Amino acid sequence: MYHWIGWLTRPKHIRLLGRIFGWIPHPVLLAFFSLAAPFIARFGGSISQRVRENMSAILGSQAPVKHLCKQYFYQVCVTLYELLFTSSRLPQEGEKHFHSRGEQYLQAVLQEGRGAIVYAPHVGNFFFAYWYLSQRYPCLTVVTAQSKELRPLYLILQELGCKGLHYDKTPPLLLMKKLRRHLEQNGVVFLLGDFSRPAFPRGRLFGRKTPLPRGAASLALGGRVPVIPFYCRRMKGFRHELVFSPPIRLYEQYRMDQTAEAMEQLYRFLEESVKAVPQEWLYWFNVDERWTTEEHSVEEVS
Repeated sequence: MYHWIGWLTRPKHIRLLGRIFGWIPHPVLLAFFSLAAPFIARFGGSISQRVRENMSAILGSQAPVKHLCKQYFYQVCVTLYELLFTSSRLPQEGEKHFHSRGEQYLQAVLQEGRGAIVYAPHVGNFFFAYWYLSQRYPCLTVVTAQSKELRPLYLILQELGCKGLHYDKTPPLLLMKKLRRHLEQNGVVFLLGDFSRPAFPRGRLFGRKTPLPRGAASLALGGRVPVIPFYCRRMKGFRHELVFSPPIRLYEQYRMDQTAEAMEQLYRFLEESVKAVPQEWLYWFNVDERWTTEEHSVEEVS
């Protein structure tokens, strides 16, 4: 998958595709992606096979895996198109692309003055979701822009004014210090909780042990900061629904030394979100790589 993204994000390919797509009406483009997705799902080689196998392993044999696989590749195509070729128009016409549900939970939490952690999975166009949040609130996130394939996508957000701390270039203690300071100033920290690295401590996701970050619980318990579970889903075409859930106050249930136990509650939310819109979870193409990691680390930075 990263190889495909890397090919698309080469400057010469972006310029070429931009000239082509610029003349095609959006309904025609969506129809084209609808036709392309089944072709990719069937003839996409090892990637499409892994997506189907991972869906079957997690969602069960009763899930309509073939149909979900087609929808998955459709979502990937449309999301990449949005990022590469329509994101520049967000400042002028972004409002019409979003429908917010439950945003009052975030607004109420910010009135308490201790900031808020918006905790989300890589579901839907999470890039656009962060842009939306950044237009309304003082937002900060953690990005992983080390990959040369994904870096152009993060640079697009940066050009749109979205702020992010570089996980791979910021020392862990400094990273946490900056996030805590931002929360103390009543800011919003947007964390994608299903990001994984082999060095992370292990948590349980979909019944399997997998390395996952614990930064959300560390920040929530240390600063008594509410966590707002959140995910983004595509409604139709280029419209997105942003779903905010009631706040979780981990500091009322757990001690500071219980970050692992607190995170289990947040991992359950990740599972529920993925199962709510399975076709829109990014990591179907490589989630199987996580199950093989057995090493346990004490690193707790997301």
